[in-house]
Amino acid sequence: MSEAQVKADAKLVLRSTRVVTPDGTRAAAVLVAGEVIEAVLPYGTEVPGARVEDFGDDVLLPGLVDTHVHVNDPGRTEWEGFWTATRAAAAGGITTLLDMPLNSLPPTTTVGHLRTKREVAAPKAHIDTGFWGGAIPSNTEDLRPLYEAGVFGFKCFLSPSGVEEFPELDQEQLARAMAEIAGFGGLLIVHAEDPHHLASAPQRGGPAYADFLASRPRDAENTAIEGLIAHAERLDARVHVLHLSSADALPLIAAAKRDGVRVTVESCPHFLTLTAEEVPDGATEFKCCPPIREAANQDALWAGLADGTIDCVVSDHSPCTTDLKTPDFASAWGGISSLQLGLPAIWTEARRRGHTLDDVARWMSTAPAALAGLARKGAVEAGRDADFAVLDPEATFTVDPAELFHRNQVTAYAGRTLHGVVRSTWLRGRRIATDGRPSAPTGRLLTRDR
Repeated sequence: MSEAQVKADAKLVLRSTRVVTPDGTRAAAVLVAGEVIEAVLPYGTEVPGARVEDFGDDVLLPGLVDTHVHVNDPGRTEWEGFWTATRAAAAGGITTLLDMPLNSLPPTTTVGHLRTKREVAAPKAHIDTGFWGGAIPSNTEDLRPLYEAGVFGFKCFLSPSGVEEFPELDQEQLARAMAEIAGFGGLLIVHAEDPHHLASAPQRGGPAYADFLASRPRDAENTAIEGLIAHAERLDARVHVLHLSSADALPLIAAAKRDGVRVTVESCPHFLTLTAEEVPDGATEFKCCPPIREAANQDALWAGLADGTIDCVVSDHSPCTTDLKTPDFASAWGGISSLQLGLPAIWTEARRRGHTLDDVARWMSTAPAALAGLARKGAVEAGRDADFAVLDPEATFTVDPAELFHRNQVTAYAGRTLHGVVRSTWLRGRRIATDGRPSAPTGRLLTRDR
């Protein structure tokens, strides 16, 4: 668009010497009309009558899209809730999240339960919020109605979930649910750990992280992923591997993709930035399932991210009350809280490994948006929602749990110095957080694009 073509009634121009676009990072002026990006213009373009926000050398990124968040609301709001989770997300540069179907009461396994969750979320959402449905042994007939009601896909477990109201699927039940979901073109997202491998692994309680790591072996992930791919190939189904921890599964996933199997995969900041060798005994803020593995495994995960075998990076934010993080790795609740810290955590490690913010934007915004079919999210380009994160990538800060907005201020990142300070977050053309301080809730509830 030439300067002469710019509409005189445009209200906002966001300008930076570093704007991350699908075509690379460049100096640009982003023209916002209402809630939508109208054009990405040369940096010095004058737009008559527009308000201008000039971010100087701070980087203008697309707002992050986090498709793996456990909000736990309603029912376990002492663990988390839509108000606290979405505030933390806004402070961290996230403008869209999808809530997982479990740990809330009720779980999102029927249309009625979805309706309950939406009613609870509506007045509390600081960012745009959508919902996954759940696939459990008893709700195959509920899957299509949930899809028609607007969930973005369906999550299942292949091993115990940790909460009795969300049981896992065995292989026969997995095939039945997958066939049903494939029949209407849906997406099945899977916690892939094989229960037989878990049952045969050594199970020792206590504070030793090495014992916990041995109880969740790589073979459990590898075998489950192998079976998932076989089902997906046979049924021509679309599947997604959640929170990949075992790098041993990468060749299998890469081969499946080459063969045309419709499989995608995510990993998480904690697998890409934390290592088993540095977890102190008794420090169950580091516990998650599957677990944080060794440094060599982390190196291989980064290689899989670089070559495209791993598609995206999302948080798997799974908080709980502090009393559930006992020093015993066997009994402590498994989950890492990182909504507010994912961007700087990944950027800190990515820059050390030679990656750019273009890569980070692709992994944490563009690819998750594509996974969920969020066509208006995930990029700074004309026609997309005007969702942005403004980042000072050279600035550093030390993580103080007291400065975090999720409900229980427990985090594995406490005391770490990270690169990248989120200066502001914008949702559909409105600033929703400034210097880590969220404003009033303006998020909308999203449904799958039909």
